[in-house]
Amino acid sequence: MRKFTKQISIALLGVFVLVSVAYKSDFFEIAKQLEIYTTLFKELDLYYIDEINPAELNEIAMKSMLKSLDPYTNFYDEQGMEDVQIKRSGEYGGIGAYTRFKDKRLYILEPYKDAPAAKAGLKAGDEILQIDDVLIKDFEGESVGRLLRGTPATTVVLKIIRRGKKMNFNVKRSKIEMNSVPFYSMVDEEVGYISFVKFNRKASKDVKNAIGKLKEKGMKKLILDMRGNPGGLLNQAVSITNMFIPKNKVVVTTKSKVKKWSNTYKTRSQPLDLEIPIVVLVNGRSASASEIVSGSLQDYDRAVIMGERSFGKGLVQRYRKLVYGTQMKLTISKYYTPSGRCIQELDYTNKDEDGEVPKFSDGKVNMFKTENGREVYDGGGVLPDLEIEKPETLEMTKNLFESDAFFNFISDYYYENQTIASPDKFKIDKTLFDSLKKYLEHNNKTFETASEKEFAKGLKNTKKDGFDDKIIESYKDFEQNLINNKIQQLNKNKAEIEERLTEEIVKRYYYREGVYQQKLFFDPTIVKATELLHDEKEYRKILK
Repeated sequence: MRKFTKQISIALLGVFVLVSVAYKSDFFEIAKQLEIYTTLFKELDLYYIDEINPAELNEIAMKSMLKSLDPYTNFYDEQGMEDVQIKRSGEYGGIGAYTRFKDKRLYILEPYKDAPAAKAGLKAGDEILQIDDVLIKDFEGESVGRLLRGTPATTVVLKIIRRGKKMNFNVKRSKIEMNSVPFYSMVDEEVGYISFVKFNRKASKDVKNAIGKLKEKGMKKLILDMRGNPGGLLNQAVSITNMFIPKNKVVVTTKSKVKKWSNTYKTRSQPLDLEIPIVVLVNGRSASASEIVSGSLQDYDRAVIMGERSFGKGLVQRYRKLVYGTQMKLTISKYYTPSGRCIQELDYTNKDEDGEVPKFSDGKVNMFKTENGREVYDGGGVLPDLEIEKPETLEMTKNLFESDAFFNFISDYYYENQTIASPDKFKIDKTLFDSLKKYLEHNNKTFETASEKEFAKGLKNTKKDGFDDKIIESYKDFEQNLINNKIQQLNKNKAEIEERLTEEIVKRYYYREGVYQQKLFFDPTIVKATELLHDEKEYRKILK
């Protein structure tokens, strides 16, 4: 026995020594790299030929380092943390407008209904030239939009240009609340509809309020629309799931390298309604907390999930305080739905030499079972019980939606048409898609793809290298063919582009509320969800 005890003691001592050495080795390596970085930074500051901005240079270095890990691990300075707090709290002081800063020009993309910007008469497409005494063209950095924020009841003076005409506006700031439920309504006498767009601190309160109001109107069945919801606070996802499943049920489990950060989150309250039939709508932009809600309701066979495969973000982040008011958000764990599946799509740990990130869904996926025994799978997001098939969105279509050309085309439509039909009756003219393509032919520079930009560089180098005119003309012919082919390729996403055209046009006349009202009558996914809820036999069949 003494010999055995001695052997155990020696073994434990060996393990302790190995752990200590490993810890010291890690600590030494970190200290070594920090010393190298400090020395390099000092040498740059002392001897580099031009003056350097230490803060700017250091921020570039940090962000570049964190970018190599995953897109969710980030560094925030004090101003950046202000933006984070606004997103989490859902309120701020400002004029109430969504803006874009591009090429040192600041545009209003969307004034919010009943907010100061809209009341003052500002419109989508207005270019802001000056905010109080600050000229936008002289402003460095993308934080210029923050100048529009401020204490409620204070006034900001804006100089803008609208379709060639310069104008001045005095806008009185107010408290702006970003409602996580911007719209809810009855679809018919029995089916209620809730659009749910973000998981901020008010999310569960907003959803609960919408459910209560709809029940007062006779709601017996529910469509919960989380398409495009990027997620947010995990505890809000648990609270919202809790509305439809019993107390003490597991909603999500997190597994972390740090043991105390590994948790199992259960429902803590009595549910609002265990019986109401639910259809949850998701798409490729439904992520994180949206996938926790849809995944857990699917695992408990509590709702039919309809739409497209969700984004696939199975990672959890936490903010850590640093020095001088800065913070860092870093990925600390993966999360798992009640059946045990992790729906993370991208494998950031195994990037290839070119920086490409492999997909878990391209490899072997694992099968799990819901409470009723239905098969579900991990990797690659939440797969709906009823998929709504649609053509893949081309990269050039994504570029189109982000382009100045698309935005300007909508602006021209708005100023050429004083009124349109009410949202519940509005549908775009069938010729509008062709009009858009003709517009793009004459305004290509505001809608260039990455390949076109690279090709333009090649043409420029051809001229520099001294090739003859025939070669340059061949280049130009091919460039024109690229443009023509690009515009024709948009036909593959015609339905999606027409849907987006409809949204943006309705938004100009009736704000975002009008977009939801229009979708309630014409969105094919909402129509199919309503039909399913009225077919009780088919609804039950899917869940069993």
